[in-house]
Amino acid sequence: LQLRSEFGISPGLVFGRFSWAENAQPTEAERKIWEQVNQVLMEALAILDDLQSYKGAGEEIRQAIQNPNADRVQERAWGAVVPLVGKLKKFYEFSLKLEGSLHGLLKALTSAHCSPTQHLEQEQALARQFAEILHFTLRFDELKMTNPAIQNDFSYYRRTLNRMRINNVAAEEENEVNNELANRMSLFYANATPMLKTLSDATTKFVSDNTDLPIENTTDCLCTMASVCKVMLETPEYRSRFANEDTVSFCLRVMVGVIILYDYVHPAGAFVKSSKIDMKGCIKVLKDQPQSSVEGLLNALRYTTKHLNDETTSKQIKNMLQAN
Repeated sequence: LQLRSEFGISPGLVFGRFSWAENAQPTEAERKIWEQVNQVLMEALAILDDLQSYKGAGEEIRQAIQNPNADRVQERAWGAVVPLVGKLKKFYEFSLKLEGSLHGLLKALTSAHCSPTQHLEQEQALARQFAEILHFTLRFDELKMTNPAIQNDFSYYRRTLNRMRINNVAAEEENEVNNELANRMSLFYANATPMLKTLSDATTKFVSDNTDLPIENTTDCLCTMASVCKVMLETPEYRSRFANEDTVSFCLRVMVGVIILYDYVHPAGAFVKSSKIDMKGCIKVLKDQPQSSVEGLLNALRYTTKHLNDETTSKQIKNMLQAN
């Protein structure tokens, strides 16, 4: 098996110099950016724990809706929802930090002083952090999509906040999420995959803000990462070296994440015949996994990409991604 020759990568490099499946250590040149991003990634672990344990206030909200004139019931529901909305605010604010980290990493990994492949070889610790951001992003969105309590709690909070304002109840200043912030958060949570949208928008903005940088610097970086992940996953010799099964899900999420970013940034997208990403190969790798472990990732390709339904996408790829 060979990675695309235009990147000059041989499979032998995958576990040698491309150690994203391992803990690459930063060089002195990388350290400043690495330490900044590392703080954000440490917080990302706590964010996932908070989201995984998010239970919601469904019962209290139901009681409040059924008993609109019972003040004590209304107070109980409000008291249950307010701290949960505080958590949702923390998740939203974290998305802004993630956006800043992504910009810093893209700047380092796409600068013009060497090729994308050389960047990924020489700056493995930053490449690993970029991969970890993608892994976090898809995991966050998987958890968010399977937790309807988030939208339910936030909708109730906004309705109650509006009612308080209409009734001149002085709640606006007392709550950490005022109406203006609630509007921004509402746009964030209305998206099925809010973190992925944050990253897609941030990558697109990075390209449009850095017009002196050839777009290929960014797209080649993304498709090289997709190719490396695909080869690691589809080659038994490499896959057998994974220390644990978590590395498989890590590589799968990274592969899907970079495909989606590529699809947003490249003018023709990831699915066109001339794409530098082997989409058929990547989809096959996904479909070769247990369905329960990859359904969320296949749905991300089906529903959050930009160009899948274009006329330039082959029928074969569309059929491969059709939901059963």
